[in-house]
Amino acid sequence: MFPKLLSIGNFYLPAYGALVALGVLAGLKVSGSLAKRRGINVDVISNLVVVCALSGLVGAKLAMIIFDWESHYRKNVADIFSISTLQAAGVFQGGLALAILVGWWYMRKHGLPFLKTADVLAPGISLGHGIGRLGCFAAGCCWGAQCDRPWAVTFRSEDAAALTGVPLGIPLHPTQLYEAFAEFVIFGLLWQRSRLKLGDGAQIGFYLVTYSIVRFGVEFVRSHAQELVLGMSLTQWMSLSFVALGLVYWRRSATAGTPTLAMRN
Repeated sequence: MFPKLLSIGNFYLPAYGALVALGVLAGLKVSGSLAKRRGINVDVISNLVVVCALSGLVGAKLAMIIFDWESHYRKNVADIFSISTLQAAGVFQGGLALAILVGWWYMRKHGLPFLKTADVLAPGISLGHGIGRLGCFAAGCCWGAQCDRPWAVTFRSEDAAALTGVPLGIPLHPTQLYEAFAEFVIFGLLWQRSRLKLGDGAQIGFYLVTYSIVRFGVEFVRSHAQELVLGMSLTQWMSLSFVALGLVYWRRSATAGTPTLAMRN
């Protein structure tokens, strides 16, 4: 793959970082457009997106370190500050959890209704995450288990192996592309649903349920060092928790009324 978009001496522009930045900008554009449509202050929403994006990056890295502590970081503490850890996408659910908590604090501080605002953010989160997963694929991180399917991918970049540890010359499940494709489909559905007048919590609930189900399934073909708890990875347990939370939001929104086509400004 192409973990380095541009190299000048010892300096290089990482593909992962560039695509994550592009994902944040795309999410910002989508969220700003929906905020304007819903009559929410666009500047406040823009600041919220940036705050949540930064919180998500930190949360994803922290969750990765916690989950892989016994299997790797406990004996390799210095790796916490390594390029490979910085380059890794981390555990998205950890990032999502911290982003929700920080987002809730920010919304409360600025007097924004939590569920209504989260609904505005949901499509942008999905689109931005999908683009970020393309960055994972380019960098070689978050790789899948060995695969003999026709669509298997084989990494051959020495740079990718040095930065992320991805095995070279072995056909693997393109788990990064599985998630990216699913996120783009979810984004399309959320964008279509945004034209409907739905109860507060419908969009974020839909996102949490659909993406978490996808991630739960992808974990079965993903290679990682997480220990299993009752036959499932910690990420799968977190996914089930987000499914439950999403169903709560989704059910709450259903009591707010029947979906109708929203009026355009």
